[in-house]
Amino acid sequence: MSAVTITQPDQKELESLNIKEWGPWECEPSTFDWEYDSEEWCYLFEGKVKVKTADGDYEIKKGDLVKLAKGLKCTWEVAEKVKKVYIFK
Repeated sequence: MSAVTITQPDQKELESLNIKEWGPWECEPSTFDWEYDSEEWCYLFEGKVKVKTADGDYEIKKGDLVKLAKGLKCTWEVAEKVKKVYIFK
């Protein structure tokens, strides 16, 4: 199982996940290291990111639903301003 899972959900799936209740987050273009102490789910409304992990690089863009595994150590390279919502599980 991959530490990063990316899907392109439809509106019905987004509603079933109740993303309107998730926390908002924005980030200007930048690069930073991150480690997940909980599993995170996020949905990008805007932006483009490359998440670099020991297992490879993952491109995340507008419309992507992303699951990031607990314990994942990575580098975020934000290429275009990100507007997302997220929840830790």
